[in-house]
Amino acid sequence: MSDTRAELEQMYNQSIKVLKEGQVVSGKIVVIKSKEVLVDVGFKSEGIVPITEFSAHDLEVGKEMEFLLETMENDAGVMTLSREKAMRMQGWDKIVKLFNEGTLVEGKPVKKVKGGFLVDIMGIEGFLPSSLSSFRNIADKDILYKPFKFKIVKINNLRRSIIVSRREAVQAERDVAKGKIWGELKIGNIYPGLVKAITDFGAFIDLGGVDGLLHITDMSWSKISHPSEVVAIGDKIEVMVLNLEQASGKVSLGLKQRLPDPWQDIEGKFTVGSKVKGKVVNILPYGVFVELEKGIEGLIHVSEISWTKRVNNPGEMFAVGDMVETQILSVERDSRRISLSLKQLEQNPWLEADSKYPVGTKVSGKIRGFTEYGAFVELDSNLEGMIHVSDISWTKRVGHPQDVLKKGQKIDVSVLSVDSSNRRIALGLKQLQDNPWPKLAEKYPLDTQLTAEVASITEFGVFVKIDDELEGLVYSSEIEKETVANLKPGDKIKVKVIKVDVEQAKIGLTARL
Repeated sequence: MSDTRAELEQMYNQSIKVLKEGQVVSGKIVVIKSKEVLVDVGFKSEGIVPITEFSAHDLEVGKEMEFLLETMENDAGVMTLSREKAMRMQGWDKIVKLFNEGTLVEGKPVKKVKGGFLVDIMGIEGFLPSSLSSFRNIADKDILYKPFKFKIVKINNLRRSIIVSRREAVQAERDVAKGKIWGELKIGNIYPGLVKAITDFGAFIDLGGVDGLLHITDMSWSKISHPSEVVAIGDKIEVMVLNLEQASGKVSLGLKQRLPDPWQDIEGKFTVGSKVKGKVVNILPYGVFVELEKGIEGLIHVSEISWTKRVNNPGEMFAVGDMVETQILSVERDSRRISLSLKQLEQNPWLEADSKYPVGTKVSGKIRGFTEYGAFVELDSNLEGMIHVSDISWTKRVGHPQDVLKKGQKIDVSVLSVDSSNRRIALGLKQLQDNPWPKLAEKYPLDTQLTAEVASITEFGVFVKIDDELEGLVYSSEIEKETVANLKPGDKIKVKVIKVDVEQAKIGLTARL
């Protein structure tokens, strides 16, 4: 009998686990009371756990879970266990593992403190600095007790404390999303996007983690001056992927490519020689762009605006929005150019210019404008001729046409030549009078000595007034440098005639008497 009892006692002792305080053990719920739960951990007596350490769905008789053995026997002689401490201990081991792996973890901010937030991560309290939170413009009520992903950036094993970053988690999730999007993007496919930023050369489109460039030239088949004419920040648009360079992270996008190219059958729409109407959409110094239909524009070059007028500023004649009728001169599909003309709709007045303005005839006109070398005269037929500066006066040295003539002045001129092919008419003012130089040669023979007034001083000599309408040149080699240095306009000097050139209309003088 004693042997049997000894065997049973030995078997009972072997069935009891060897447990130590501070150890995490597995146990089964056997009794649920109002304030505590009895748990069988395989020892000779059950342990007790405060009911507050269980969630509602964990309170189930027979359910197995892990506990921390706090004391083998408390003052009442009962084993005490902790569900929360076991979870924290296991959570810390997981946190260390996740930190070493760099894996993201989920947690909930539970309290706002100075410099950041306290975050509950698997039962471990972590600190989220404001600088790493990425909670800009988010209300506290939308942060506290809400689940977020974090990256553990620092751990303290001694204090069992951690520092976490949401900013790095957000970036990591973006990188994952970006990788997924790169795998989905295909050239030629259309994707939804959000206009993120606008520059002078295009717009950046967020495709959901990957940014692409929508260049200004790929926005519209029509010519546009700035991307803001087509898109605005915050717009949701659909774009086509034109090119992908994952190594450099570049995505080229197109908006106009979603629509048919209006230039495809351009020759069938617009034929050379036909008349077309359009709207002025842009004005530049060299011409006017006219929209013939959506996406198709033609250019009226300044040379094709008028047969008779020199157009220096088309903006003086046209305004954006004007409707004009033009004639098509050429259509170039490959270069996407259509040349238009206004003047071809009118008869060319230059065809009759030779017969209307015979050389030598006297005509009337109005001064229309100036250049350094002459004055432009508008004739009664709207044709334009030019008086060269050398044809203004027989005897007076004219520095600039405006010294003698005024804009809008009506004058009589003589026709010197007509070049219809190059649309040029040369006019003369001095030719209305007889050439005085043969008589001047007689009046001022060689060696004639004069007292003349200094008109101007140049590098090649001193111009002097011989009379009101006649100037001569004292060559620089015919006057002392010291003398020139002391001269000023209005001074009187003595000179002598040494050359009279009737053909060139010049009188040469010397001051060496």
